[in-house]
Amino acid sequence: MNAEQQRVSLASIEPNRRRGGDLRLTLGPKTVGATSGFGGFLKLQPGELITEHFHPYSEEFLYVIAGDLEMSLDGEKVALTAGDSLLVPISVRHRLVNTGTTQADVIFHLSPLAPRPDLGHVDTEPPTNASEPHIPVGTPDPSS
Repeated sequence: MNAEQQRVSLASIEPNRRRGGDLRLTLGPKTVGATSGFGGFLKLQPGELITEHFHPYSEEFLYVIAGDLEMSLDGEKVALTAGDSLLVPISVRHRLVNTGTTQADVIFHLSPLAPRPDLGHVDTEPPTNASEPHIPVGTPDPSS
């Protein structure tokens, strides 16, 4: 894989709205053949949220670029604003809400990968848009 094949434009990724917001997985097994985790970009409008879920195999790293958010970690609320980073430990239930009056922008990364993509997320409340597909993480291509 050459360097150009490892670059992913945010605009080229379809948003996933299953759990709420506009979530785009830019770097991962499906997009660039990543083998240790995946990451991307999240936009939440005022009042929008990402429904509660947990990751049984992965830690999640968040960096807030813009906006005011509230993350619930196993029910404990943490206020976040631009410039804040947050670690969501493995198996901790979490729910993210835009509590501000402007769009919130967040970069996220999860690692390590679950043994299979379908084991990576466990919903603990109904997804906002349950008819939408799961995030297309994919699996690493052993030939890359």
